[in-house]
Amino acid sequence: MFGYGWPNMMYGWGGLGFGWIFTVILWIIIIWGILALIKGRSHHETTSERETGTSKTPLEILKQRYAKGEIDKKEYGEIKKDIS
Repeated sequence: MFGYGWPNMMYGWGGLGFGWIFTVILWIIIIWGILALIKGRSHHETTSERETGTSKTPLEILKQRYAKGEIDKKEYGEIKKDIS
């Protein structure tokens, strides 16, 4: 009768309810690692863009903002006149 109960459960001492803590910690480490890889990769792309000198000119940025609709035609003309 007592041979099949606690602490001789299927998971041994994990049957006390602490097994889920290790699972949560493992998933936190995995997610943290994935996010670190993503952040490192995006940082590397930004750094290499600066090193190669392929950054955009002010006029290109202005054209991009106009194309996205961030500024209207009047603002575009005024800013273009200022940077030229």
